[in-house]
Amino acid sequence: MARRTADYPRGAWLVIGATLAWSSAGILARALDTDAWTTLFWRSVFAGLSLLAYLAVRERGQAPRLFRRLGWAGVGMAICFAGSMITFINALQLTTVAAVLIFQAASPLFAAAMAWVFLRERVGLVKALAILGTLAGVVVMVSGAGGEGGLAGDALSLLMGLTFAGTIVLARAQPGTPTSAALCLAVVMVAVVSAPLASLPATAREFFLLALFGCVQMGLGVVMFTAGVRLIPAGDAGLLSVLECVLAPVWVWFAFGEDPGRGTLVGGAIVMVSVLGAALSERRVSP
Repeated sequence: MARRTADYPRGAWLVIGATLAWSSAGILARALDTDAWTTLFWRSVFAGLSLLAYLAVRERGQAPRLFRRLGWAGVGMAICFAGSMITFINALQLTTVAAVLIFQAASPLFAAAMAWVFLRERVGLVKALAILGTLAGVVVMVSGAGGEGGLAGDALSLLMGLTFAGTIVLARAQPGTPTSAALCLAVVMVAVVSAPLASLPATAREFFLLALFGCVQMGLGVVMFTAGVRLIPAGDAGLLSVLECVLAPVWVWFAFGEDPGRGTLVGGAIVMVSVLGAALSERRVSP
């Protein structure tokens, strides 16, 4: 117990650091002039290199054994996470950062619903109400989407949330799957898929921003989160990571004056209350 108490602050700060890194996605995407596929390719290249370097150091040259342990669940996690990354970047091109992040915040509740269907996991009353609240918030957001671009962006954002939820469900189905290796495989998949449609960055500034996007926003965020989540209860980690969905639209609002729109704000508020309620409830019942 003393070890857990001593490790808790370090774990919490690691998760907060990951949240801060991830929350820079919107502002980096808006600062870039590259198309979605070029952004995806170079972000994945830099993220893959940083994650491979991390695994090589952490595993002391034994990283290949992690990839051999992936199995069907690990490959499935990689496919789902790759789909989530592809839809995330494309959605940012079509709708507001706030709308995209709200669907991302809802993904743990989507995962709870999917785990109930596919894994027969019990869903308590609070989580069931949170799932219904999330669906209501999504309906409000979609009904308030302005124009074809907003609807397409919301559709991609919803697909992003569902594929990310699939990643979570597969991790629950096979808890021994090496998550860091699965995520590394996912960014390699994205790089391969996006390579034929990508182009070289036009300026040194774009190249630098893409390196930040891959190494810091994705790579460093994943490293800090996977290290921190081992030291604190899952409910606490989920609650802290919700900060990303609050901070990311704020950075973009301050930097670019992007108005998320009334429908997004109202629907997003419903989703955030649902997510926070479920996370707080999980925290109370965690041992």
